[in-house]
Amino acid sequence: MKEVLEHSAQVPLTMGGMRFDQVASELFPDFSRSRLQTWIRDGQLTLDGRTAKPKDKLIGGEHLELRAELEAQGTWEPEAIDLNIVYEDDHLMVINKPAGLVVHPAAGNQTGTLLNALLNHCPDLINVPRAGIVHRLDKETTGLMVVAKTLQAHADLVEQLADRTVSREYEAVAVGAMTGGGTVDAPMGRHPTQRKLMAVLSHGGKRAVTHYRVLNRFPHHTHIRVRLETGRTHQIRVHMAHIQFPLVGDATYGRRFKIPKGANDHLINVLKHFPRQALHAATLGLEHPDTGDYCEWSSPLPDDFQQLLDALKHGYNDED
Repeated sequence: MKEVLEHSAQVPLTMGGMRFDQVASELFPDFSRSRLQTWIRDGQLTLDGRTAKPKDKLIGGEHLELRAELEAQGTWEPEAIDLNIVYEDDHLMVINKPAGLVVHPAAGNQTGTLLNALLNHCPDLINVPRAGIVHRLDKETTGLMVVAKTLQAHADLVEQLADRTVSREYEAVAVGAMTGGGTVDAPMGRHPTQRKLMAVLSHGGKRAVTHYRVLNRFPHHTHIRVRLETGRTHQIRVHMAHIQFPLVGDATYGRRFKIPKGANDHLINVLKHFPRQALHAATLGLEHPDTGDYCEWSSPLPDDFQQLLDALKHGYNDED
């Protein structure tokens, strides 16, 4: 049975002269402008009991009535895939994503994704855009993601991400010995010739800011903590490569593997066969969309990441 939304509101006189869809987005902020426009056109969002057009100008004092059925937002199928759920309530879930799990179906990955797993765990997510996924992690990146379970939570979390009030911190291992932390402020966009890749662009890119600090130095590598100010695709990987400190295991943006001088056999083997980019979403903080309280979750380093750090720690002596 489909869920039916019912909301009503009176238009303040101060909104006189504004478009119907603009007023609706102000009075019903839990829903996107595009969805409200669809409901207006379908007659599910009415103006003084009658249908109207999204662009119609209001004078103030009108009564808006929303009665809409939630419809499936995609044709995805649920799949029984294990989820590591760190936290869950009626409004959101926090997932600890493993390496190798694609977040959203796309060309070449139509099934077996996090989205399919979420629909199996919570079928009502079919009514929420992208099954509640409001941000992504790359396939081989591990760590924390938040998922909205309702339209209201989805709208709130999308707004928090846009306002950059969501705190996201990562741990990574970079190739090269850094002398200290810093900030990369370099606009990003699609690579001009390799359209599947992202790149730092001198013209036309979107603002991208990454802050990083050193947690531990090794002779030829650095363990860093990274905080995102913006959330561009592949941002950490591209920015660290841009400043000549690509991530260990990053076959897309990194360098060709080079044996570190003085490394023992065990470290060489670990570095050579590390199966992914050494990047983990370790901490996630946000305002709860229902209570407004600040919530924060942390995820321990996965085994492969910890083994990499151990190998680096003991990689320049006779230990195996």
